[in-house]
Amino acid sequence: MKVVIIGAGEVGFNVASRLVNENKDVVVIDKDHEAIRRVSDNIDAQVVTGSGSNPMSLDEAGIKDAEILLAVTDSDEANLVACLVADIISPSTKKLARIRNADFDQYHDTFRKHAPHIDTLINPEIEVVKTIDRMIHTPGVVDVGEFSDGRIKFIGIFLDKNARLAGISLSELSSISEKQRPLIVAVIRGEKLIIPRGDDTLLGGDLVYFICEEEKLLDTLAVFDKHAEPVERVLIIGGGKIGTRLARLLDKKSVYTKIIEKNPDRCAKLAEQLNKVVVLHGDGSDQELLKEENIQDIDVVVTLTNDEEVNILASLLAKQMGARKTITKISKFSYFPLMATIGIEQVVSPRLSAINTILQHIRRGKVLSSISIKGEQAEFMEAVALETSDIVGKPLKNISFPKGVLVAGIIREENFIIPTGDSIVNPGDMIIIFARKQAIPEVEKILMVKLEYF
Repeated sequence: MKVVIIGAGEVGFNVASRLVNENKDVVVIDKDHEAIRRVSDNIDAQVVTGSGSNPMSLDEAGIKDAEILLAVTDSDEANLVACLVADIISPSTKKLARIRNADFDQYHDTFRKHAPHIDTLINPEIEVVKTIDRMIHTPGVVDVGEFSDGRIKFIGIFLDKNARLAGISLSELSSISEKQRPLIVAVIRGEKLIIPRGDDTLLGGDLVYFICEEEKLLDTLAVFDKHAEPVERVLIIGGGKIGTRLARLLDKKSVYTKIIEKNPDRCAKLAEQLNKVVVLHGDGSDQELLKEENIQDIDVVVTLTNDEEVNILASLLAKQMGARKTITKISKFSYFPLMATIGIEQVVSPRLSAINTILQHIRRGKVLSSISIKGEQAEFMEAVALETSDIVGKPLKNISFPKGVLVAGIIREENFIIPTGDSIVNPGDMIIIFARKQAIPEVEKILMVKLEYF
């Protein structure tokens, strides 16, 4: 597979790195010499210095031989023009574009059906708001995602040192909780990713990932000593695009919401756009302002400014002053390993959301969703098993999955099945696969050859 990526920023760089590690042919186009140098110094990918909307640059990148064009510059307009030019030169190339401006939301279908015929439009801000909303209303989680239109959840939580499951092996879980035994698919201990077996023991401080049905989520969280608490008051620091989208959503859910925004002109616009939301002009990292707003009575503080350092500082300050929970927006991937160390557990990233959406549409086979975890060490994939699949009609134990791969769930019509070695996948089933990064190329072969007929 050949992929042309326009834009060598954080998203373009990280997608290129992932795809090169999966043995894909990648070409990166960017007019910024420093960004191109970073790619060529760190990734085994071809680079082209120039504008992604320039037909000469696209021709040099080999657009006519490319299966996928990915436009992820910081400019929505540049991404749209690049897709338009690519559509003229190579109509058969599948096009994905990152479009963040909310003004374009209502035109997504138009861009698919008419020129520039963009197959997938990606707005990471929409996905981030969904993630924040799930985090706000799910007790104790640090990572959350969903499959099968929300019927199945995957959850990441830190296991408290005094939790009743601390020191318990997986084989003993049934004796601890007979009614609701959690399906644990991964444990992060320090920087180590563990796909646990029955004799593995859970330890305090572990980041535990499990899968369960939505209707059983609260009961499963209770097994980990995480209990639901009503969310009535939310403070948003940063009134940009994400903050505005989140405020509108919370307002619809009748959650009392305040926004602190530093820019006075932006405050005036927010006050016009938002009905019941209280808009405050000020610095969200100002201790006196937080004190005046009774931060100790706030259930959740969400820091969404464009300055990572401000987000981190404001979250730490709000937590120290008594806010029950904080959610912090981070864009620099290099910051992720540091967050838990300094006491910030709940983190969201528009760039990571964009990468997850991109991977979903680049993966071979009938992949419905693809979600990376823990700095992209591993990935959840949801795929459809077709009637022509070699995977159907025989026990999972008789299928040669690569090392580091786990079939974590089978969704059959309205039923969620926790698979065993004797489980058999039927045509039309959706399967949830958890795989280490190193095993993903092999999983793709299974999805391409065994799950989809060509």
